[in-house]
This record gives sequence, structure tokens and C-alpha cells, in this order.
Amino acid sequence: MNIMKVPFYLPIGKEVEVFEHAYRNKIPVLLKGPTGTGKTRFVEFMAHRLDKKHITISCHEETSSTDLIGRFIIKGAETVWLDGPLTSAVRSGAIIYLDEVAEARPDVIVAIHSLTDFRRELYIDKLAESLQAQDDFMLVASYNPGYQRGFKELKPSTRQRFVALTFHYPKPEVEVQILVNESGVIEEVAKKLVNLGNKIRNLNEVGLAETVSTRLLVDAAKLIHSGLPRRLAVKAAVIEPLTDDPQVLVALSDLSSMMI
Repeated sequence: MNIMKVPFYLPIGKEVEVFEHAYRNKIPVLLKGPTGTGKTRFVEFMAHRLDKKHITISCHEETSSTDLIGRFIIKGAETVWLDGPLTSAVRSGAIIYLDEVAEARPDVIVAIHSLTDFRRELYIDKLAESLQAQDDFMLVASYNPGYQRGFKELKPSTRQRFVALTFHYPKPEVEVQILVNESGVIEEVAKKLVNLGNKIRNLNEVGLAETVSTRLLVDAAKLIHSGLPRRLAVKAAVIEPLTDDPQVLVALSDLSSMMI
């Protein structure tokens, strides 16, 4: 018998309580915060805690309402309807997580509007059908306010349809625990990685589009734990993914050499 492992997650505030109350009250939740701050892991953790199936959709600029709702396909000599992940979640009462929802095409936002208010229904245009969500259906979405610009920004009218939670990078002592648990690396190494991560996060002058996420630090810790030299692991897992600028790469490499 397979026993599902509990996803590891350390709360950073009252997000667990807020999520549980939103679920009970059938209110959708919006997770805001930089890449790699634990938003996806939090949804996995909450789905396990609530004993609910969850479906994750990683949205991008080509994600359309058809991708989420469904389409007709040719099967043999017949044309049959195939539910998309959003429709499946509405029918079955699952938690659906739209990661980086602001990246999706505008018709996705239109499609989910009636699921984010008192109606809790999904209109399937191609079937001319309105589908009522099951009682335990929940819509969760995320976006990165610091990254989105212009047309990628979520409109206030959309944000106000959700209960919102802001995710930040964990406190150093919490981030150290995460690295140790996720990678098996010793605490001394985890502390050095976290210190480096926080140092880079405070380097505003280098102009990084995205800064060091907890995810990158975990990847570096895993490489170190498996035997890769520390500085090489940090260069490959942390520094190189952050930038392509040669001068910034040199500056970050020098900083890493001093701290690791």
C-alpha cells in the first residue's frame, strides 16, 4: 500500500488558518509573492491537510480558457467532448490552483469570474451549459506583483474577488530548516547558503529581474549534499539562473566565494 508523504511546509504567518476558513466559506484564495517563496508547496500542503484532490495549472501567455474548460476532440468516427482541468475540478469538487494566473490570456480571467462570486458556476460556451461547482470545489490562484508589468497586472476588480495572502521569503532560521529538511545538507552549510541568499536579495544596485528564491537555495543544497563542491553548486544552482549579464555574474561569483 502506498502512503502519501505529507508535503513539508513551515507556516510563515496565519496563512493556514486563513486558507481553511476560506475553504469552509467557499471563498477563492489569491497567493501573492515572488517566485520560489513556497506558494505551490503551500497549496499542496493545504490540499493534503484538507484531504482534497488538487490540480495545478502553470499558466503562461498561451494559456486560454479552452485549455482550462475543455474542447471537442475526434475519437474514432465520433466527435466527443473532453473536460479541461477547470471543468474536471468543478465537477469533482477538487482544489484547482492557477499558478501565475496573470500570465494567462485575458479570456481565462473572464472564464473564472462566475466561479469567484456567489454563483460558483462555470459557463461552458461550447456546450451551452452552466455547471454548478460542487460544495468542496475551491479556486486558488497566484501571481507575482513584483514581476508583472502593464497588461500582465491583475485588475483590482479581479483581485477583489479573492481572499489574498502575501508570501515573503522566510525568516533566516525558518529558511535554514527548509534547506536541511529538503536537501539533507548539514545546518552549517544551510546557514551559509541562507546568508548568501539574503545578501543577494539586498543588492538592489545589480538590477536583477528576480532575486534568489528559496527554491534556488534548496537546489544548491541538494547538489552540495550529493557531493558537488560548494562554490560550484552555488554557481550552477543560484548564480547562473539569476542573470546572463557577465559583469553581474562576476560580482555574484566573487560574493559567493567570500561567503561559501
